[in-house]
Amino acid sequence: MTPVSYAQPRAGLGLLGLGARPATVQAFAVLAGTILLTLSSYVAVPMYPVPVTMQTLAVTMVGALYGWRLGALTVLAWLGEAALGLPVLTNGQGGLAYMAGPTAGYLVAFPFAAALVGWLTERGFTGARPVLAFSSMLLGNALCLAFGALWLSTLLGFEKALMVGVVPFIIGGVLKSALGASLLMAFGRLRRQG
Repeated sequence: MTPVSYAQPRAGLGLLGLGARPATVQAFAVLAGTILLTLSSYVAVPMYPVPVTMQTLAVTMVGALYGWRLGALTVLAWLGEAALGLPVLTNGQGGLAYMAGPTAGYLVAFPFAAALVGWLTERGFTGARPVLAFSSMLLGNALCLAFGALWLSTLLGFEKALMVGVVPFIIGGVLKSALGASLLMAFGRLRRQG
């Protein structure tokens, strides 16, 4: 098997090359990814109507590391756990009622954001190209904010949805995107040394 290049991962594989691994390895990766996503949900700053969490960072990292297919599947598995009522969302929340609340638009966006970042990573938006890595993370965050605002606008109206569901999260999205790009750069350095 040909090793996956860090700078240019093959389509469908992500930076970890999981798409070429046996199904058991992929299943373990999905489980590990859902645990990472759950842990990121517990890092929360209360805000109304939507708290600030590290979920978008975890979602975009899963996409970059796992690739667009397995990344989106991992996020869908995590949302499935939430739908079943497992305490995997912000502050241990879960269940269909929570998933239909103010955060529903953001939750729906997560698999799309993971797929987008994974797809871009597979096309060279990696830590070897920090500006492109930052751009892919920022696009993933922007997609989450757009979906979130659309859903919130049905509950609060468009202007208020922007003011409470987008504006307060812009700086955090930029910072999380920079952190994600930095993590991808660190990952690239580790891969080159190993």
